[in-house]
Amino acid sequence: MQYNPKSRVAEEFISHEEIVATMEYAAANRSNRELIESLIERAADCKGLSHREAAVLLECDQEDLNQRMFELAKEIKQRLYGNRIVMFAPLYLSNYCINSCTYCPYHIANKTIPRKKLTQKEIEAEVMALQDMGHKRLALEAGEDPIHNPLEYILESIKTIYSVKHKNGAIRRVNVNIAATTVENYRKLKDAGIGTYILFQETYHKERYERLHPRGPKSNYAWHTEAMDRAMEGGIDDVGIGVLFGLEGYRYDFVGLMMHAEHLEAAFGVGPHTISVPRICPADDIDVADFEDAVPDEIFHKMVAVIRIAVPYTGMIISTRESQASRERVLELGVSQLSGGSHTGVGGYVDGEEEQNAQTAQFDVSDTRTLDEVVAWLLRLGYVPSFCTACYREGRTGDRFMTLVKNGQIANCCQPNALMTLKEYLMDYASPETLRLGLKVIAEELTRVPHPNVRRIATENLSRIEQGERDFRF
Repeated sequence: MQYNPKSRVAEEFISHEEIVATMEYAAANRSNRELIESLIERAADCKGLSHREAAVLLECDQEDLNQRMFELAKEIKQRLYGNRIVMFAPLYLSNYCINSCTYCPYHIANKTIPRKKLTQKEIEAEVMALQDMGHKRLALEAGEDPIHNPLEYILESIKTIYSVKHKNGAIRRVNVNIAATTVENYRKLKDAGIGTYILFQETYHKERYERLHPRGPKSNYAWHTEAMDRAMEGGIDDVGIGVLFGLEGYRYDFVGLMMHAEHLEAAFGVGPHTISVPRICPADDIDVADFEDAVPDEIFHKMVAVIRIAVPYTGMIISTRESQASRERVLELGVSQLSGGSHTGVGGYVDGEEEQNAQTAQFDVSDTRTLDEVVAWLLRLGYVPSFCTACYREGRTGDRFMTLVKNGQIANCCQPNALMTLKEYLMDYASPETLRLGLKVIAEELTRVPHPNVRRIATENLSRIEQGERDFRF
């Protein structure tokens, strides 16, 4: 089918023929220094690159040019996002699922995994446990099952999450990662006050996709691939895309991911709010050795850098699938959102490391540190852990958010908001050592808030937070 980024037909905006042609073009130009140098120079304006241009950078076999790419990725991230790292945690509501995804332990044929669905009382307990850790932002997760996990259950759960006020804790933003649904249901999610709607494509290779999803509603490639279009129609203007690298050759899915971002920009004027980059990893009855396309660290890190260069405005998310060492590397290359203290089992925050929780997990966690340990680690590395949700709550979503990012004005909002929410965390939840590290970083970073009046107000608010007041935002 003919490639058309503005089309609303999956196989036209994710064209197999165009992906194959792009891969061939990139392979033919992998040593084309003149072309690659010109792309690196042009990308420095933070305007991004096309999927073909990004594919050339990914294929580049010139080591000195690869190093220039890494440096450029760091510069772009610093220019647009500064040292801020947004913190979040996943909350798994249910592992009931009627799909047959061959890479996920939730698949319907798995008889070894205990099935579990949280009641609203159990959700309240999970939320209080997350608030006691210091989290303000959640990514809600659930398997696809219209009987056990109907949309009404999801909507009721969102309402419950927002209603829990425990000590100084509050969940201020609920992002939602649930199965593709209808425009009407996306409107209901929007009305429920969700932040970002997240859905991973898994793989953009249609034939491979259909083999990996042999049965269930998720087996419909077009329905799944066109989900973000329906979400946009339903009024959700912050959407998050991603693939599960390792299900298909990384080059193919990388190009598809770039094309999906281009499609959203072309069709709706707003690219993806976030791009996630998970890799296939072990889980109950899932063996990574069964997936011959698993991505090595070197390639994975380069993909992160090229995504940051090609789609500079997007937030990039890394989960606890990755080890501490891998997360540290991708943080400097482009990642701007990080989970911490995560449990991937249903009821994991109350149950902790109990065997039952481990048996209900969607994937094995590589980075098992507590949130406080992750926050202290980030502070030592010179980052500002941010618990900010202000843009969503102030209506700076979709094109309004993207405009602020692209013109560089987001720093006058995000930098002080990050510092104020970090101060909240330090006052309410931090260990003595994390408190010491955090106060030092706040004092240093406050001087970097661009606008003097914003800096003055932020300074006043930081003092008020120390006196017990909460929830200031620009």
